[in-house]
Amino acid sequence: MTATTTAIDAVAALAELAPIGADGTRGGWSRHLLDEADRDMRAWFERTASSLGLAVETDANANQWATWAPDGATGPAVATGSHLDSVPGGGPLDGPLGVVSAFAAVARLQADGHAPARPIRVANFAEEEGARFGVPCLGSQLLAGELGSDRVRALTDATGVTCAAVLEAGGIDPAGIGRDAARLADMALYLELHVEQGRQLAPLDAPVGIATSILAHGRWRVTVTGRGDHAGATELASRHDPMMVAAATVRAARGRALAAAPPTRSRATVGKLQVIPGGSNAIASEVRLWIDARAEHDADVRDLVARIVADAEAAARAEGCSVTVAEESFSARVEFDPALADRVGDALAPGFGAVPRIPTGAGHDAGVLAAHLPTAMLFVRNPDGVSHSPHEGASEADIRAGVDALTAALRALTSGDAR
Repeated sequence: MTATTTAIDAVAALAELAPIGADGTRGGWSRHLLDEADRDMRAWFERTASSLGLAVETDANANQWATWAPDGATGPAVATGSHLDSVPGGGPLDGPLGVVSAFAAVARLQADGHAPARPIRVANFAEEEGARFGVPCLGSQLLAGELGSDRVRALTDATGVTCAAVLEAGGIDPAGIGRDAARLADMALYLELHVEQGRQLAPLDAPVGIATSILAHGRWRVTVTGRGDHAGATELASRHDPMMVAAATVRAARGRALAAAPPTRSRATVGKLQVIPGGSNAIASEVRLWIDARAEHDADVRDLVARIVADAEAAARAEGCSVTVAEESFSARVEFDPALADRVGDALAPGFGAVPRIPTGAGHDAGVLAAHLPTAMLFVRNPDGVSHSPHEGASEADIRAGVDALTAALRALTSGDAR
């Protein structure tokens, strides 16, 4: 398609997206796989890509792609982008910043008359946060063949609707999901820009950073079964209350992570809990809670979870309850491609000097793709370090600096002598 010279200001584009999925109950934004807000975000993606003359498509795994391939751009593409979905009540930048910045960078390259030797492809990966079906990086994991298609089709959301039904309602054939070897082969590399999660860049007085690694991490569902009863008529000594076990598990997650933290930078969090039947005057019959565990290495994560589960089982025995545990996802430690990181660093040096290299404890689509092609990440300074919250942020100057950095990197990675 013919390129245009449409200008995109990242700050203005983020403001345009702000009304979509605004969550009046939780605060922040809630945009989940193919719900109304996600569909509106996807429509914005299509409109923006079309305004730049990019060819737009949705793949079999619900990921969106927008490709700039002017005359002379051949071979596998240089891919960039991020995701447009959110955690429940999330912030404005986690995900959208990377997609908005990618379009802004492409627009600037077009305006500058850059002639890319390779196509540039912008991605919006589906269900990166895993908020609807409990599996993070769903779209990129399906693309890479790291999730079983039958398992994904059978996943259910909080209302009991299957992922297969949601995909079909969104115009995606659920029978077609799974590894897409041809699409993987058609990407030379993937560079993702993201708002910083944590606070490492502010002390360094650096507006952008380059990722080195992602901690190993996973999610486990813990189901505690007890005996439902009357809150007023049942003596304390005769109760089998799963909430007591759940409370002990939450405390164990914090305690075990703190005990392991000095050598391994371990983190364990319980951020989601379901109580059945959920009455204020009823003793629960069952409690489900989800453990998010992260640590420096794969074995550290599994050891941490095993210790938390052992504490939960001990609490269950004392309360006369039972515990079952199911692993919902696990992502091994990721080391980003050092050669690609060096190329990105060299491209940024004229405008930014020596760019800091930092690890991250958050998972990303780039981490999933790292096992299949060279990947790298750019982070934009987050002054408070807050993420997955309406309070996450970056200054307008730093957002625009992120676009500057991504533009410089894409220019260098698609120049004729970079092939």
